[in-house]
Amino acid sequence: MSGHSKWSTIKRKKGALDAKRGKIFTKIIKEIILAAREGGGDPDANARLRLAIQNAKGANMPKDNIERAIRKAVGADAETFVETSFEGYAPGGIAIFIECLTDNNKRTVASIRSVFNKYGGNLGTNGSLSFLFDRKGIFTIKTEGLSSFEDLELEMIDAGAGDFENDGDTITITCAKEDFGNVNRKLYELGIEPEEARLMRIPNDTKKLDLDSSKKVLRFIEVLEDDDDIQNVYHNLEMTDELELELEKE
Repeated sequence: MSGHSKWSTIKRKKGALDAKRGKIFTKIIKEIILAAREGGGDPDANARLRLAIQNAKGANMPKDNIERAIRKAVGADAETFVETSFEGYAPGGIAIFIECLTDNNKRTVASIRSVFNKYGGNLGTNGSLSFLFDRKGIFTIKTEGLSSFEDLELEMIDAGAGDFENDGDTITITCAKEDFGNVNRKLYELGIEPEEARLMRIPNDTKKLDLDSSKKVLRFIEVLEDDDDIQNVYHNLEMTDELELELEKE
């Protein structure tokens, strides 16, 4: 499993997502607003909005919040968000790719630069590290209620899925960027609603650090993820068994 996906799984098991649910909702609402602003408020005619709503439901966002975000996007006083990204290195030479949605780019740049400076990272130029990551489709679904993992796997392979990870509670399905729509449609046809479905940046290769250095990198990543302007943080830190066990103790 990729470092990003494995780290996400560990956080989910620890309940960190519940503790930060307000921030998660903020990020999802911004994605809904941007999608509705760009493609209209009808999810049947707007694939990006449809996906954002799907992720909102997976995060247990109330229906009223979703509808309010759409109304906010298509109204005369709709907020305007801009997509931007940043690349750099965390302590220990770990590659970091950051995706943002912001209504104030100067604020976002200053905030991210401050975190890199404080935690000993190095902020690079755009495009300098993008070759280290591939964009792939990642789907997370609950195992509860599934009749057969093997049958699901066969259906998903036919739709274009390339990799599966089953940790007992959830199944993570990975596919090529080009197959994202096919896999998403197949899950819909099977009546399976993912907890999360999105395109992510998966590292081509990972880098191993000692335990203390790894924990410093993850702390650095958590600080970035706490910023409301930051939607996603990707990295190439190798999530070793030792690191996973240590994190589950905390």
